[in-house]
Parts: sequence; C-alpha cells; structure tokens
Amino acid sequence: MSGRILEVKNLVKSFGGIEVLKGVSFSVDKGDVICVIGASGSGKSTLLRCINILEEPTSGEVIFHGMSTLSPKLSVPEYRAKVGMVFQNFNLFYNMTAVKNCMAGTRRVLRKSKEESLEIALNYLEKVGMSPYINARPRQLSGGQQQRVAIARALAMEPEILLFDEPTSALDPQMVGEVLAVMRRLAKEGLTMIIFTHEMAFARDVSNYCIYMQDGVIREEGPPAPIFQNPVRQETRDFLARFING
Repeated sequence: MSGRILEVKNLVKSFGGIEVLKGVSFSVDKGDVICVIGASGSGKSTLLRCINILEEPTSGEVIFHGMSTLSPKLSVPEYRAKVGMVFQNFNLFYNMTAVKNCMAGTRRVLRKSKEESLEIALNYLEKVGMSPYINARPRQLSGGQQQRVAIARALAMEPEILLFDEPTSALDPQMVGEVLAVMRRLAKEGLTMIIFTHEMAFARDVSNYCIYMQDGVIREEGPPAPIFQNPVRQETRDFLARFING
C-alpha cells in the first residue's frame, strides 16, 4: 500500500527469559492516529522502545518504508528524526531556552542553518501556543508548558510519525487538557501518530484505530467505536470498566 509508513511484524522481546512481547503485529499508514491502551505491565512501553530502537527485539522486526530497523544500512539518527518521540517526562535540555531546545535537533541532525532552525522553531512554538515563552528555560515553565515545548521540538524535525509515550502521565490534572488540545489539533491536521496513553476519552474520540494490549499480546484492535462501545473480549470490557468507573 502506497500510504504504508511503518510495520510491526511479529515482534517478540524477552528479558531474562521472560517474554514481555509475544508476537505483536500492526501497521501504520499515513494519517493514522493509533492509540495503544492497556494496563501497566501490558508491554506497551517495551513495544514503544522497540519502535524507537531503544530496545532490540528478540525476534520479529519493525519495518520503516520497507527497511528493517535492524538493517545495518539504516541510519538511526535519521530514523529517529522521521519517527519522532514525545516522552512522558519531557526530556528537555534544562540549560537551554524553549527556542534553543527546538533548534537543537534541526541544527545537529538535519544540519540546517541557524537562521532556518530559528524560523522552524518559532513556527512550531507558535503552533503549540508557546510563543510568549520562547526565551524561558524549562524550570520556569509548568509541566504542561514543558510538554508543549517537547511537542514543538519533535515537530521541528518534521517527522513522518510522532510517537507519544503517555504524554500526560507526569502532568497535574489541570494541565492535561492543554496538551491534549494540541494533540487533537495535530490529529485534525493529518499528522500520523502512535499514542501510548491512559486517556481513554482521547483514545475513543481522536484515534482512527485502537489497540488494546494485555500480557504482551494485542487482545483487541480496530476502530475505536466498537472497542469502546461493545468490546468483543471480556478482558477489554474489564479494563475499560476500571477506567470508566474509576
């Protein structure tokens, strides 16, 4: 399929003889907003780390535009520029201002000029509503503001896919909405995203495909409406009931 960007094929990952991922497969097409849900310990974080080449799978592979991430021909920095990442704990450079955080990757990885990097950084900081804070350092910003800078920094690399690792889990409740609002806008604009999240309403309303993981296996997947309204499996019903009732 011409719109296919990434494939996860029968991914298995073991630590010390314990299988954490047990044959996970799915694909990502241009414009997809895929939400991966599941309880802590379900294998979501390990899956994310394999996609971002922070872990090497025990077997199976991740394929990006037809090339395995295990291939020696793959440039990891270039891959990570195209498959961007927003971490749950922001991972900003605390000695840099917001604008310099957003310039760092385009300067060092994409080798853009200082002037072009500045223009790109300012554009994406404006996009996430952080223009008034371009010269602020992370310690001067709220958690929600730091996460919006982190999103702008990832967008500055102009990725084909953006990965989100529980992007609201480190935020106070009042700050969650401002980050989710930015993500909703990005989804409407057609950005391809894989979002690992506990935000069930967001997953239900924004994704076009939802994956429920348990014990290292995809238990249920498909469009969000049937999964949230009438899940097939009892495990999915039990998981969603905890969030809805909790």
